[in-house]
Amino acid sequence: FSVTILAKIKRKLSSLYTMTITHPSNHRQILRLAIPMIIANISTPLLGLVDTAVMGHLDTPDYLAGVALGGLLFSFIYWGFSFLRMGTTGITAQAYGNNDDSEIKLILARTFLIAIIIAAGLLLLQYPIRLFSFWLINSSAAVEQLSISYFNIRIWSAPASLGLYVLLGWFIGIQDVKSPLFIVLTTNLCNIGMDILFVVYLGMDISGVALASVLAEYIGLLLGLLLLAWRLKSYRTKLDWRRLLASEKLKVLLTINNDIFIRTLCLIFTFAFFTAQGARYGEVILAANAVLLNFQMFMAFALDGFAHAAEALVGKAIGAANKALFIRSVRTTALWSYAVAIGFTILYLYFGTDIVRLLTNLETVRNTAFEYLPWVVVTPLLSFVSFLLDGIFIGATLSREMRNTMLLSVLFCFMPVWYFSQPLQNHGLWLSFCIFMLARSISMTCVFKRKQSQIV
Repeated sequence: FSVTILAKIKRKLSSLYTMTITHPSNHRQILRLAIPMIIANISTPLLGLVDTAVMGHLDTPDYLAGVALGGLLFSFIYWGFSFLRMGTTGITAQAYGNNDDSEIKLILARTFLIAIIIAAGLLLLQYPIRLFSFWLINSSAAVEQLSISYFNIRIWSAPASLGLYVLLGWFIGIQDVKSPLFIVLTTNLCNIGMDILFVVYLGMDISGVALASVLAEYIGLLLGLLLLAWRLKSYRTKLDWRRLLASEKLKVLLTINNDIFIRTLCLIFTFAFFTAQGARYGEVILAANAVLLNFQMFMAFALDGFAHAAEALVGKAIGAANKALFIRSVRTTALWSYAVAIGFTILYLYFGTDIVRLLTNLETVRNTAFEYLPWVVVTPLLSFVSFLLDGIFIGATLSREMRNTMLLSVLFCFMPVWYFSQPLQNHGLWLSFCIFMLARSISMTCVFKRKQSQIV
């Protein structure tokens, strides 16, 4: 079966290569946009690996489980508002393709305004948010207490986290990938350095991990604002503040953000449900799943580099009504995504156990992770299509289609498979997760084929 699948992938790669080789400049353009974002994106799961490693080498798995639950909560809280990044990229890229400098600046101002309002709300409502979050998640008293300590510190990074979403989305939309690279690398390297300082040298355990994240995100925001001030000098068009709250523009922005918000909540729910169900099987299973999810996140962030390139180029092609650029961009990013997904599958197949050993020295956690490692090996081939199409849909502002395919995959694939595979326990949980990824890839492909001729 695996030989047949690899043969089909090889034929598809050859077909895509034949279609794109006549435009080598398009490959260079894709890589110019993708490589900096891959480097930046990979630094994010590397941060997760450091969090896991510093907690995984403490006395008990409670610390590792506490960071897993704390990170899960802020996936709900911050990742839920990632529409500030994705929605900003698509409409900015289209304005960039249309050479509308005034609208490019207005999009930035509108999304910053939304981010400030949301961040203020999170800080004001942090106590009920914390109560509701821990009511949803069932864990041991020791793990919950550690997670609460993490929450109480990490929540204060809300303004910086949401502001960074806006800046990163805007920079990608105007095809400036160097600024996001500098911002993300600076933020994550500072975070990693302070992780080690606070936990290893100052003995602050889980509170040190949270404090490191807060300080690093504000450092990243400051750098982003400095880069933004320098970049805005090239846009000499005077900002028309009367258009800032233009009803038709706000309606489009809010509609896109609402669709992406629902889509992202569904994605977060899947990961949250996965983590919470793993917690039912005990701290060791929870910790092992947390280790293995780092594999998924590492692969996802790498593939997102090509999705970001697709966002920028597809948006620009639509703004400029350039169908040839649209087709070339889709084909070339697809080719690179195929190749990278195969690379990750091979990497996890041959070196997965070594990576697990690097992440934790707890023997029970290691042995449990080894048992479920084969599920991680197949996830790149099941999910890379959905990552790429996320980027294409964002660039084309197909937010409703993103929302609907996600709802379909969660409600009619992930949940039913989990329900009927409960006798398999954690293996059933991983099976439902893999089916979810496959369902996203298939449903988004079907929608794209139907919509392709209407996009440009």
